[in-house]
Amino acid sequence: MEKSIDPLILLEISLSAGKEIMAVYGKELAIETKADESPLTIADQRSHQAIEFGLQRAFPDIPVLSEEGSEIPYKERKTWKRFWLVDPLDGTKEFIKQNGEFTVNIALIEDNYPVLGAIYVPATDVFYYSEENGGAYKIAEASKAKFKNAEALREKSTSLSVRKASEKITVVTSRSHMSAETEDFIEALQGGNPVESVSAGSSLKFCLVAEGKADYYPRFAPTMEWDTAAGQAIVEAAGGTVRSAKDQSRFSYNQESLTNEWFLAAGWNE
Repeated sequence: MEKSIDPLILLEISLSAGKEIMAVYGKELAIETKADESPLTIADQRSHQAIEFGLQRAFPDIPVLSEEGSEIPYKERKTWKRFWLVDPLDGTKEFIKQNGEFTVNIALIEDNYPVLGAIYVPATDVFYYSEENGGAYKIAEASKAKFKNAEALREKSTSLSVRKASEKITVVTSRSHMSAETEDFIEALQGGNPVESVSAGSSLKFCLVAEGKADYYPRFAPTMEWDTAAGQAIVEAAGGTVRSAKDQSRFSYNQESLTNEWFLAAGWNE
């Protein structure tokens, strides 16, 4: 039986990555453009190095697939039963804009599905996490407290649950990537209950669903596997769902192409 993961270790690794990011936040940085035209900064690279070092030291037998790591051929990773899926700096555009809406994402994938997730928001020092076969949680001022064990961390955390059905529907959309299909989805909802649309950067959109502040997060535009895995784990642990927009199947990972299909994250815990 696989040993369960201590969320305290993920907190420590996330804080280390966040420290590297904030060390250069607000400073003038060289910005590179990757093959997919997404931006890359030294903050992405420093965070990646901190996370990779921390995970490999704590869990040497679990491989790491990171956005900023070296490319791993599908013929090698397709045999992985369990691996870490990491986005060292989700929301690089938000980081460059200096609006604070960027995160550190770490997910554990087992048999192609996320079984736990950790999302850290360095600018606000908020940590979201889920546990294997457990719940989802949020802790503010995450870097300021010291915990003896996972139980102490859980006691200081707020338990998350997707919202119950209400008359008003709230949809959270990407601050940087709106699509016509997303606009159509929102328009279709407006035929029923009143609809409020809010925007947020990075994986914070998943967090809003998980903590009951939004009912839906539709993403009908491109994403990569490392963009969504940690958020999915937290939403599901809070009682929500993340499903393919094509066939409504549960979103899965470690496909040959690491580009995701469109999806819908939803709450509605009735």
